[in-house]
Amino acid sequence: MKPTIIGIAGGTCSGKSTLTRALAEKFADATAVVLHDNYYRSHTDMPLAERAGLNYDEPAAFETELLVEHLSGLLAGRGFDMPTYDYVHHDRAEATVRVEPHPVVIVEGILVLAEPALRELFDIKVFVDTDADVRLLRRIARDAVERGRSLESVSRQYLDTVKPMHELYVEPSKRAADLIVPEGGNNLVALEMLIHRIQRIVDDNPA
Repeated sequence: MKPTIIGIAGGTCSGKSTLTRALAEKFADATAVVLHDNYYRSHTDMPLAERAGLNYDEPAAFETELLVEHLSGLLAGRGFDMPTYDYVHHDRAEATVRVEPHPVVIVEGILVLAEPALRELFDIKVFVDTDADVRLLRRIARDAVERGRSLESVSRQYLDTVKPMHELYVEPSKRAADLIVPEGGNNLVALEMLIHRIQRIVDDNPA
């Protein structure tokens, strides 16, 4: 069984995770989720203050070549140990998550459609499109509450790297999408379309 790989991209806090979570919960036994964020490069050689100042919104920030290797293994029927990331300490964590082949694999991240090597592996390419002001407010709430960051650091990072990298890399990648979903998982019409598509894949690949 060759997995169907779905790439879900979009700007920071656009609703990618909400959409991914809704699909993964609907097809819990048939879906594996792989997060591009978990492939941020390790910088254990740097002090925390220096790691905090890195640009995490450009393609070079990710070890995408490892993700491509892992996804290629899934297509060949092999599982892998997915790295995880510690947002508080701005570095890769020691823990890993085992990912085994499933009928459907969802790959989520801001830049997954901006990377040609990843796009070639995707059977379905989705871009979540949400207004920039909404995304900024969501990011402030998320990073302050969930990741222990100050309002000043969140605002500085957004202006210095997040916004310009979005305009340079993320927004143009929308042209590669098969489906553009305004508001992510809150768009019930688009969600229902994807559910029907995945249901057909699952029906064609019974356990």
